[in-house]
Formats: sequence, C-alpha cells, structure tokens
Amino acid sequence: QAQLVESGGGLVQAGDSLNLSCVPSGRTFDRYAMGWFRQAPGKEREFVATVSWDGDVKYYADSVKGRFIIFRDNTKNTLTLQMNSLKPEDTGNYYCVASLRSSWALRVMNPQDYWGQGTQVTVSS
Repeated sequence: QAQLVESGGGLVQAGDSLNLSCVPSGRTFDRYAMGWFRQAPGKEREFVATVSWDGDVKYYADSVKGRFIIFRDNTKNTLTLQMNSLKPEDTGNYYCVASLRSSWALRVMNPQDYWGQGTQVTVSS
C-alpha cells in the first residue's frame, strides 16, 4: 500500500528554522503534484504549500509566503518544506499530500489524494 512518510518535526523557538521531509513508500509519486497542509489543535486542516510534479509551479498560503519554501527532488523521491522565521502560529501537525490533480487544485483537499500521517511542529514564543 502506497504511503507518504513525513519527518523532521520538533519543538523549536520563534525565529528558528526547520526542514520537513516527505518520502513515499510503496511507490513513487514523481508524476504527482505534492504539497503540505497543517492542522492546529481545534482548527481545520489548512493548505500550506504545493508544488507541481516537475517542481516548476509552486503555491503558498499567504501566512507562510516569504518564509517557507517547498521543493522536491524526484531523483531522490523526496519532498521538502523549508520553514524559516517560524512563529508560534505555525504550530501544528504537518501533513504531506500527493495528487494527480494540479498543484493549483491541490490547494483544496480531496479524499482521493494520498496523505501521510503527519509530523508535529511546535513553535514556542
């Protein structure tokens, strides 16, 4: 069964940086758009960033634009979210997602997409 496995979460202080990784298991997703969503306690899961299958087209939520960078390496089958200047409001469980839809369409969740189990990011003030 195809899975997406996230790693890299942890507890950091405001202003710190953190890199999240997502590695598929059981298959490759090199022709899929991929992205990151996050969910804070008591809140709905929200879009963070997406990238097209070839890495050329990227979209970011306004809340992370200029601080987060999403990129992928299809030769290493890895998706990365580089998070800089972290804020307490960035705290949440971060999920990796893969989809046959475009990186634009992937900004909205769809049950047919592939999802990881998430990795927790906690930013202290």
